[in-house]
Amino acid sequence: MAANKHTPTGWIMTGETPSDYETGLDDRIVHSGTTSAYLKSKDEKARGFATLMQQIKSDRYRGERLQFSAFVKSEDVKGSAGLWMRIDHSSGEVLAFDNMMNRPITGTNGWNHFSVVLDVPVKSEVIAFGILLHGQGHIWMDELSFKIVDESVPVTEQNTVDHLEDEPVNLNFEG
Repeated sequence: MAANKHTPTGWIMTGETPSDYETGLDDRIVHSGTTSAYLKSKDEKARGFATLMQQIKSDRYRGERLQFSAFVKSEDVKGSAGLWMRIDHSSGEVLAFDNMMNRPITGTNGWNHFSVVLDVPVKSEVIAFGILLHGQGHIWMDELSFKIVDESVPVTEQNTVDHLEDEPVNLNFEG
């Protein structure tokens, strides 16, 4: 079989410019078992990003800390790649998010284990997760895991207020 260029069952490929990427199954490059999934740019001009993802109801994970992990192998990733997970409210509001862009996968690397950990709020409805590739490269993902973890496992959520000041600054533009 080698590479089978069909989106794996249960998964969708989407993103900013999915037409610049391809996805499928690979039975030659695997971490365990007989098959891995891959996402790769079609050429060096790949724009934006693509993701291989799925969405599930959050019901059984509400109020829990959830870890999504996988083994990932990369080849010539010129932009960035990473696992990601997002917790959404029924209104579409994003309640929690991490896409590893503060610790991206780049370059060529053998199989490594990565994870994203988020708290799933009680008011959540949907959990979206997958792997993304931004720009040129080829990534494989295998041996995925979804599990509830305890408070000893820190969340990886990218906090958008970490870089903000505690108080307003330079309000008179004299500083």
